[in-house]
Amino acid sequence: MAVTIRDVARACGVHVSTVSRTFSAPHLVNPETRTRVLAEAERLGYRPNRAARALTTGRTHNIGLIVADIANPFFPPLIKAAQAHARLRDYHVFVADTDEDPRVEEELIQTFSKQVDGVLLCSPRLSNRAIDRLRRDVPFVVVNRPVRGLPAVLMDVADGARQAVGHLTSLGHRELALLTGPSGSWNSGLIQEAAERAAAEAGARLTALGPNAPTEQGGLLAAPEVLAAGATGVLAYNDLMAIGLLEGLEERGVAVPGDVSVVGFDDIMQGRLARPKLTTVAMPTVAAGRTAVDMLLQQVGAEEAGPSVTSLQTTLVVRESTAAPARLPR
Repeated sequence: MAVTIRDVARACGVHVSTVSRTFSAPHLVNPETRTRVLAEAERLGYRPNRAARALTTGRTHNIGLIVADIANPFFPPLIKAAQAHARLRDYHVFVADTDEDPRVEEELIQTFSKQVDGVLLCSPRLSNRAIDRLRRDVPFVVVNRPVRGLPAVLMDVADGARQAVGHLTSLGHRELALLTGPSGSWNSGLIQEAAERAAAEAGARLTALGPNAPTEQGGLLAAPEVLAAGATGVLAYNDLMAIGLLEGLEERGVAVPGDVSVVGFDDIMQGRLARPKLTTVAMPTVAAGRTAVDMLLQQVGAEEAGPSVTSLQTTLVVRESTAAPARLPR
C-alpha cells in the first residue's frame, strides 16, 4: 500500500496540514519541523502527488529553461546547475532549445506558460518588446541580457573584454580583431563596445568583423578576414568561434600564438583540449544557473525578493594561445 501524507503526519506527530505545507510552502514551516518531516517522508518513501498539489496550490512546481542553442557547450553547465538547485527546492526543470530562432523562442514561451510556474530565458534572441508582451503570461528571469522591469542574471562580459584586450596589448599587440557574434546578441554588442574602448585607451587599433555564427564554422570562415585585417591578436565572441579560428589559421599555415594570438569567451572544456590550449574569459555559468533559479522562485513564491539584477564576475584564464607578437611595434 502506498504511503500517504497521513502516514507521514502520524509518524512525525504533526498535523496533516503541516506536512502539506512542508512540500508546498516550506518557508511557512519551522525549520526544525520541516527537517523532521522531510526525513520521515524519505524514510517512509513518501512522494507528494504533484497533480493534486497543483490543484490545491495553483503551482505546478515546474520551471521552464529556454536556451539559444543546447548544442553550444556554454549551456550544459548552466542547465545542470539550475536543475540540481531547483531539485533542492522541490522543483523540476523542463529544458528547450530555440536554435537561435526568436520565432521558436516565442512559441516555446507560450507553450511553457501553461505548464510551468516560471521561465528562465537564457541568452534570448527575442526583442525586448516581445519579451515585455510575453511576461504577462508567465514570470521570467532573463540570463545574459537585461530587460527593463524584469529580474536578470548578468555575466560581466564588458569587464571580461577589457581583461582580454588588456592582456593582448600588454603582450605588445597593437593590431587587434574582434569576431563579433550574432546580430541579435546583446552580449556581442557589449563585448564590442568594451573592447573598442579598451583598445583605444591602450593605443591599439581594433577591427570588428561580423556578425558571425556563434559556432566553430563561424570562426573557421572568419580566418581569411582576420588575416586580411592584419591582426596579430584576436578576441572571439565565444570559445567555439575561437576554436574554429584556430583551425582556419592552421589550414593557412599561420601559427598560434607565434603569428596570431587568439582569446575566446566562455571557458568550455573543448578550449582546454584544443592545441594550443585556449586563452579565454571564463563565464560563471554554474553560479548563473543557481542564482537564476533563486530569483525565479522568489517571484513565484511568497519569499522576500532579492536584487532585481545580479551581475557575476568574469575571469581571464591565460593558457597557450596567446604570446607576444613575432614583431613588436617600434
